[in-house]
Amino acid sequence: MADAGKTGPGYDIPNEMRDFADQSVEQARKAFDGFLEVAFKASNALESQAESTQNNLRSVAGAAVSYAEQNVTASFVYAQKLVRATSLEEIMKIQAEFAKSQIETLTRQVRDMGVVAGRPDQKP
Repeated sequence: MADAGKTGPGYDIPNEMRDFADQSVEQARKAFDGFLEVAFKASNALESQAESTQNNLRSVAGAAVSYAEQNVTASFVYAQKLVRATSLEEIMKIQAEFAKSQIETLTRQVRDMGVVAGRPDQKP
């Protein structure tokens, strides 16, 4: 009958093996700490970039709403002038002025939108 309090025959692990195992664990810990540090930095960079992108999108959306408001206002002014026109010549003049004004306005708005959107190849 075996004695319940006794353990089986012991075995010794050579000190070199213990040292090697200890070094391996320490290297794995350092590698994992390095991995966590890189992951943390990547997470922070992504968060910063996402915040920047979100701010940029807000700027673009704000500019788009402002441009839409300007264009609608210009269209109402144009429509009001047309309604009050008394001759075909006056209608043609109003139309030409409006077309010229809208081309200039849209050109400026597209250029400005490029700047707001962060495209460096566009000038304000």
